Amino acid sequence: MSQSIYTHCILMSLINQLPQKVQKELETKSFLKVISGLSNFNINSVSLISKAASLGGADMIDMACKPELIELMQKVTSIPICVSAVEPILFVDAVKAGAKLIEIGNFDSFYEKGIIFSAEQVLNLTKETKQLLPDIPLSVTVPHILTLDQQVDLAMKLVAEGADIIQTEGGTSSKPFSSGIKGCLEKAVPTLAATYAINEEFVKNSINCYIMSASGLSQVTAPLAISCGASAVGIGSAINKLDSLISMIAVIRGIKEKLSEPLIKKKSFNI
Repeated sequence: MSQSIYTHCILMSLINQLPQKVQKELETKSFLKVISGLSNFNINSVSLISKAASLGGADMIDMACKPELIELMQKVTSIPICVSAVEPILFVDAVKAGAKLIEIGNFDSFYEKGIIFSAEQVLNLTKETKQLLPDIPLSVTVPHILTLDQQVDLAMKLVAEGADIIQTEGGTSSKPFSSGIKGCLEKAVPTLAATYAINEEFVKNSINCYIMSASGLSQVTAPLAISCGASAVGIGSAINKLDSLISMIAVIRGIKEKLSEPLIKKKSFNI
């Protein structure tokens, strides 16, 4: 293990800056983050999703990195706010506005525009962010466009640079051929595979870094992410595609209840 990774494992204290409930949920592998979207600046939409996240029992709401939006949403919900961006400088004012966690990622909105992020770019964004805000908890997404071994390699390097949470993705790369439960499983395969592979490497090297599995997950597959080694789950499209507060709350509550079941924490896949 390199000295930088070893040092981060010993001094991994930035998570301790998050609210105690967040820390507890991460430790018990029950953490649920609701994602409103990196490019979603619609106040009504973000407000609806934020209310649903709070009332449904989610632990955090992830939104676009805009100070005005953060300030408004703090009047809507009391749960901690995470902001996502790919421009580190934007995080500075977002933190001043009240964001508790900053995240490099939620790349999905860029892929449809033909914009991709290489491992080197993500690593450089991480270094730049840590230089700007060295004392703020940081989550970094590993792009699913990388091969699985490249994702694992990048995750290790990101931990060495100070990432407190590694987030996986993969929803846009999956091509479900089935409907119903089978389709849900097919859609979740990329992010579950990345979660499992990264966790295996972390365990092998005694790396104490949280993994958040996100993108393409649902009430059916969120518990599987925990079984694959995640301590947290991020849900976006499963909520955003709904058009009513009641239906959003129901789905969020259902996922949170599934994550809180002790049985899934005792099981793991042996692949």
